[in-house]
Amino acid sequence: MGFVDEAEIAVKSGDGGAGCISFRREKFVPKGGPDGGNGGKGGDVFFKATRRLYSLYDFSARRYFKAQNGRPGRSKNKAGKKGRDIEIQVPVGTMVKDKETGELLADLVHDNHQILLVEGGEGGKGNKHFTTATNRAPTFAQEGQKGKEKRVKLELKLIADIGIIGLPNAGKSTLLSRLSNAHPKIADYPFTTLAPHLGVILFDDEQSLTIADIPGLVEGASSGKGLGHRFLQHIERTSFLLHLLDMYHPHSGDVLKDFFIIQEELKLFHPSLIKKDQVIVINKIDLNPTNNKDIRETCHAFNDRGFECLSISGLTGEGVEELKQFLKDRLLPSNKMSEVG
Repeated sequence: MGFVDEAEIAVKSGDGGAGCISFRREKFVPKGGPDGGNGGKGGDVFFKATRRLYSLYDFSARRYFKAQNGRPGRSKNKAGKKGRDIEIQVPVGTMVKDKETGELLADLVHDNHQILLVEGGEGGKGNKHFTTATNRAPTFAQEGQKGKEKRVKLELKLIADIGIIGLPNAGKSTLLSRLSNAHPKIADYPFTTLAPHLGVILFDDEQSLTIADIPGLVEGASSGKGLGHRFLQHIERTSFLLHLLDMYHPHSGDVLKDFFIIQEELKLFHPSLIKKDQVIVINKIDLNPTNNKDIRETCHAFNDRGFECLSISGLTGEGVEELKQFLKDRLLPSNKMSEVG
């Protein structure tokens, strides 16, 4: 199943049921007396966010959703049955926009967050409703109101505590698999990751953090180059950035340059992105285990620019537990409180 973060669908609420024209059979009552019941209300259309989904893939095959119509009223003043509502489940982080106007109709950012998007038509009144002192036997009833149809665009922006960013082959997928329960595809060529992956970092005290591997950004990504421009929007919903750098990348070797390439792309896409808190993580220290001096000097260079810096090997696991503890201390409220105390 592929990752899909945009979809267009049409939804329609149910029509209201028609009111009933009916007369009971009673002696001395004109035409037996009206007893036509009201029609049932049409079903509503709801959207509901769930953490069980992570993609809009299901909407690739099904693009039309309709709630049930209300049933007609019946004799003996019996109202028609309400039409069955429809609940459309989407991943947490889905925005629902009006396809025609672009208006944001809903932003579903919490698990089980539900909104009523389109209300069903009201049922028509039966002839009993129209009885008056001067018209004791009305021979007419209302039709039910028609349901409303709306075309909407769904846009998914993943919500995670931590977003892993960096150039292709920095080792983001390997690190994600080390930190969390996620199992992304891992290989030694660019753009192995073709879609964001979500994982959960579990701690011994049952606390957790969600973490997303954002596909490799390249210079020019904000203007459409490479794959990363498709996924820059997912960084908007992360609260903290983990900037992974490969100190021994064969085509670079200058981690400061690599860092500022990504920073510039974040800024060009949306200036707010570079204002997010982030930590610098130097990866692949296993490739030159005796060169601690260069690593220390590189981290000092980032420290001088106001960034915290750690070093790890995603492949061997060296430094990963220290990184997990850093993320826990930095991001979980209970740990922040204990630090202040």
